[in-house]
Amino acid sequence: VQLQASGGGLVQTGGSLRLSCLVSGFPLDYYAIGWFRQAPGQEREGVACISTSANSPVIAEPVKGRFTISRDNAKNAVYLQMNNLKPDDTAVYYCAAFPARLGVRPGVCESVDYDFWGQGTLVTVSS
Repeated sequence: VQLQASGGGLVQTGGSLRLSCLVSGFPLDYYAIGWFRQAPGQEREGVACISTSANSPVIAEPVKGRFTISRDNAKNAVYLQMNNLKPDDTAVYYCAAFPARLGVRPGVCESVDYDFWGQGTLVTVSS
């Protein structure tokens, strides 16, 4: 089971980035996927999570209205579109997965639920 996050980089305030998470070793169809981030000296926090149905993605309040999560099961990929980026968005972003059969908690995007993690991609937003 592998998750490969990519798409990070340096962007100015107000700019956009699209992160990609490519998964291999398991059928994405059966897994919930989440994006998390960790800034220096801070705890990891949930950013956006999406279940297998993709009907009701969970978006964290600090990024609501600016970030969207989507999935393409045919491509074994999940994306995080980040618009109107702010310096507070600077962090290492991780994608993670867990088997949905274990139970997806509605409205929850917490790292404790996730079993498999990618290596992270750094997003830096300059002011």
